[in-house]
Order: sequence, then structure tokens, then C-alpha cells
Amino acid sequence: MPNHYQILVIGGGNAGLSVASQLLRKRSNLNIGIIDPSEKHYYQPAWTLVGAGIFDINKTVRNEKDVIPKNTTWIKEAVSEFMPNENKVKCLSGAIFTYDYLVVCPGIQLDWNKIKGLEETLGKNNISSNYSFQYAPYTWEMIENFPGGTAVFTNPTTPIKCGGAPHKIMYLACDYWRKKGILDKCDVHYISGASVIFAVKEYAETLIKVIAKYNIHVHYGANVTAIDGKNKTVEFETKEIDDNLTQKLSSENVGYYSIVENDGVEELKKVTLNFDLCHAVPPQSAPDFIKNSPLRDAQNPLGYVEVNKNTLQHTRFSNVFALGDCINAPSSKTGAAIRKQAPVVVENLLAIMDKKTVTAQYDGYSACPIPTQYGKLMLAEFDYSNTPKMTFPINQAKPNWAMWILKTKILPWLYWNKILKGTA
Repeated sequence: MPNHYQILVIGGGNAGLSVASQLLRKRSNLNIGIIDPSEKHYYQPAWTLVGAGIFDINKTVRNEKDVIPKNTTWIKEAVSEFMPNENKVKCLSGAIFTYDYLVVCPGIQLDWNKIKGLEETLGKNNISSNYSFQYAPYTWEMIENFPGGTAVFTNPTTPIKCGGAPHKIMYLACDYWRKKGILDKCDVHYISGASVIFAVKEYAETLIKVIAKYNIHVHYGANVTAIDGKNKTVEFETKEIDDNLTQKLSSENVGYYSIVENDGVEELKKVTLNFDLCHAVPPQSAPDFIKNSPLRDAQNPLGYVEVNKNTLQHTRFSNVFALGDCINAPSSKTGAAIRKQAPVVVENLLAIMDKKTVTAQYDGYSACPIPTQYGKLMLAEFDYSNTPKMTFPINQAKPNWAMWILKTKILPWLYWNKILKGTA
């Protein structure tokens, strides 16, 4: 295996494979190496559907070797260090690879350990997460067998991949319990680090109605710090004790809350809530090998790669591009965003190789398919300015059956057969 590549791609996920495939379609003689240690490749957008009992988990995974683009070299290594001043990348094995141009897209890191007790209790004690291939099926097991009680769904304070996933599964669970006739026995809570249910007003208006329909109690600006599986408690910090908590303190047949004043600068209050079912989402950040590298945005506490948000070129190293979940651009971290970012990286990288000016621009486009019940879905599309960018000639803020088919049938097929191959 050679140690030098014309283009070195870090990450063999959606972003890395899409870019590599598109580059080769433009210029078939490019010498491209792809560094990724994973044996398996996952279609993660379907894990919500797995957790809702309508998608086979085994259809979301393939062998990495079977999806690596032909005419590229798969380097099955894990990166440990970037040396962009020397055009070098070092791997955990000690191997060093050099490049002319670098594309950084290893995805995002799931910081399970940032919630005390979560890792130890996942997959048991009625605690699960659709952010894990291993545990997504257990989510459905919990939902299907839930007899009623307090159900908690969490969303961290950090940006996450697929920002809608924490509440998508909540709506589907509520719809299932409604059809089962037990929703009135369910005390459902959404503990979110965000300040609103959705950042785009047109789509948020729909979700506010969905929340009311299912009688979901939402706690905004809350940071989940611990989950105790044995005692079935979730602990979170919040500045304000909202009405949903205080009104519930003395109610029957719901979780018990204990509130402890905190003397910290932020005047945070700690709340402990008992639950019977919990779907937890971990905080997320850039992979540690990016956090500790010269490529990181020094102003970003989560360590994302510093890029020009429109050209996706690194702001300090002109032969470096980055895309996907690892970048500091203020866009949502979704597969739909990657689909719009990849052609921009390809066009601008080829321009740099040809000693031309970069001209392709990414406008922050992202899309978030949000099922509000079984058989109906709202496709939220928007850009950096949080302006709706609807693709279809319908009001996509209104959940409908056609978008449900898009999410459950069409997009998985497109991913494996077109997107990874650079043709969609």
C-alpha cells in the first residue's frame, strides 16, 4: 500500500464515500485514499424507524469493503494526528500517510460518558437510544411493551447528528400508545437542551400542535447530567423550573420530582425525575483527533473543523476541505446537508487542483424528515437563514403520506444505490 495520495479522504461514511465517488466521476484517474477503521457501514437515518418497529436493523448495515468506491484505496486505519503544515496524517498504528489534498469527514463523536450512568444502563432497565445500532431494536421493545407511566425522551445541549431524531421517536411512541389505547396513562416528557422545538418557525408551528395533541410536557434549556438505571431517575440542570414540573409535583400516578437549589454562577437548579421508560440521546462533539489538531476551530468548544461555511475550504490550510458532521458551519448535521455539501467540495477541490478560484457555494441547506405519527411525515427543508427551502409542490410543513413513503422506502434505496455511488 502506498503512503502518498493525491487526495486523502478521512472518513468512509456518507460524506467520504460520496465525495470520493463524485471526484472519480469527474476525473477517473485521480489517486484517492480513504482512511477509515470501520468494518461496517451504517445507514443511520433508518434507526428511528427501527426503534419504532417498522424497519429491519439488518437492512441498515453493510460491509465497508462492499461500499468503498472502486479505484480508491481503503486504508483500514484510525487517524491519531493531523500535521497539515507537512501534508501528513498519522494513524494509531504509527503509519504516516502524505497527501496533496485532504478531505476531512470522519463524522461526529457520541459522548455517552458525558451523561453519568448512561453507558452502564443502555439496553436494559427500559433505557435505550436510537443513536446506537446495538440498542435501537431495544427501543421498540420498550415502546411495544410499555403499559403506561412516565416516559422521558432527552435531547442534549450540543449540536447532534439528525437534530430531529430525539423527538421523532417520541411522536411515534405516542402515536403507538394512542392506537393501543393507553396514551392517557402515559406521562410523556421531552427534556431538551434547545430553547424551541424546532428552529424554523413554519415547521415549529406544526410540531407545537403535535406536542399538544399528545399532551407532551416539554422542558427547554435543560441539560441532562445523569441517568440512574437501577433507580429509574434522570437528573437534569435547568435555570427555570417550568410549569410542567411544578404542576406535576403533587399529581398522582406520575414521576416524582425533587428540586435542589444550586449555588453556581448560572443559578442552575437540579431536577431529578423518576421514569418508567427513557430514550436518551448523548451529547456530541468532534472526534478527539480533530479536537486536538491544528484543523480545529479554536473558538469552538466542541472542536469542529474550521471551514469557510460556503466554500467548505479550511480557513487556514488551502489544500484542506471538510464536510459533514465534523465541521463548524452553522448548518444542521444531516445526510441531506452532506448531499448538498459534497458537490461543493468536489467542484472547489478540483478548482484548487487546477489553480483556479473556488466558486461553488453551499447555502446551509439541510432537511429533516419528521414523522408525526405512523404513516405521516413532515419534511422540513431549510438553509442557513432558517428559511424554508421546499422541494416538492406541496406544503411540506403539513405531515402527509407521500413524505412518509419517501422516508421509509425511497431514501434508503437512494442511499445504497445512488448517493454512495455519487450519482444522486
